[in-house]
Amino acid sequence: QVAEILETGDKIYTCLKIDEVNNLGAARIRVRSLLAALRVRDMKGTVRDIKPLDQKRVLFTEEMRNKGYTIIAPQMSPIHFDVLEPAIKAEGYNFVFLNNDGHEAVNIGLKYVNNDACYPSMMVVGQIMSALLSGEYDLDRTAVIMSQTGGGCRATNYVAFIRRALKKAGMEQIPVISINTVGLEPNPGFHLGASLAIRLVYGAEIGDLFMKCLYRMRPYEKKEGSADRLHRKLLREAQDFLASGSLSYSKYKKLCRKIIKKFDELPIHEKLVKPRVGIVGEILVKYMPAANNHLVELLESEGAEAVVPDFLDFFGYSFYNQVYKGDYLGQSKKAERLNKFLIWAVNRLRRYPTKLLAASKHFTPHTKITDIADMARPIVSIGNQTGEGWFLTGEIMELIHQGVSNVACVQPFGCLPNHVVGKGVIKKVRELHPESNIVAIDYDPGASEVNQLNRIKLMLSSAMNKLPDSVMVS
Repeated sequence: QVAEILETGDKIYTCLKIDEVNNLGAARIRVRSLLAALRVRDMKGTVRDIKPLDQKRVLFTEEMRNKGYTIIAPQMSPIHFDVLEPAIKAEGYNFVFLNNDGHEAVNIGLKYVNNDACYPSMMVVGQIMSALLSGEYDLDRTAVIMSQTGGGCRATNYVAFIRRALKKAGMEQIPVISINTVGLEPNPGFHLGASLAIRLVYGAEIGDLFMKCLYRMRPYEKKEGSADRLHRKLLREAQDFLASGSLSYSKYKKLCRKIIKKFDELPIHEKLVKPRVGIVGEILVKYMPAANNHLVELLESEGAEAVVPDFLDFFGYSFYNQVYKGDYLGQSKKAERLNKFLIWAVNRLRRYPTKLLAASKHFTPHTKITDIADMARPIVSIGNQTGEGWFLTGEIMELIHQGVSNVACVQPFGCLPNHVVGKGVIKKVRELHPESNIVAIDYDPGASEVNQLNRIKLMLSSAMNKLPDSVMVS
């Protein structure tokens, strides 16, 4: 970004990276090179060609929506987004969640995003640019949508990253829609109204139920593939429900009841005991299989059960932050009341499935966001709100309180907020809970998969040794 600012002013950009070594030879060469370039400019009498810095934002209009523009969005959590896509289409949008979240997307992301940016930025921009460069979409009838939090993290900068990549590729005509709850960049053709919001919350809760039930039962299934087959069957029913004209609360309750009941009755090896491993961390790395090198499948192949906290809790975290700001940081009382209402509404929606989960044989009920905050409070301040903030610590404590003492804390390499409230709190968590077995794992395009695997296997080895000798272990 600094390079772009200088280059539009026809100035020369030079970046010096200096570490603790005493030999500054490389830095000296770069400085001398810069000075030589400046002298040459002066000798030639070059006149600066100053270009406009601002890139005009292309709006997504109502006309574009009526013309059936395809809106593409990057993948993050397949188990949730498979449910959410039909919910958004039901509101009249030609909407597609991308499924190109492989190594090719990362490689293309590296072409358009500075390699010092974090891994999720490369992954997201890479997915979008890979799709647009594939020839599959009409570039004059396509828009991009991306969430934006308004906080001090990458989640606010995605939209600018995407626009910068589109400009580099000569695709500046493509609108980039920011979906957020803080009033950033409104687009007249896309509305986060009450109907769409209800569908999204329904879909997120149903996705959480699928994730909770599937990950709990799959490692113990008697017939290989039976849990995945049941998931696919129930997924179709969930998609039909969310794509329907009206969302009946009674039908929602019926669907939740069926999902929990069917999974609870799935034939499994009841006496088989495996170590349970929680996965916490940065939201994209935590939920996207391609970003965490398919960690859930890896844990299951190594004889463990993966436990991933609820997706909907992240939104509860965002709502709770606004309440805290109202109490301590001068946030408007109107905003505070609104977010208290949103927390109440989410709890109200989850009350019925929570009751069913608590009464089930195999599953753990949802945890309220206020309880997660109370668990985190003895370790970190609730004022830690950048990145996953206090929520990451809260999830670790939530898992430990549920009996999941083995935890993999995953984050992009160099993600400062999550290193502070993830890796940084491990010592304190161990003091409070000596039984905890926590490993921090970094992910980025250059990370060694062997190193990641070794750290995970070391944690699993410790977890296996803690199991009682009398239990039946896979």
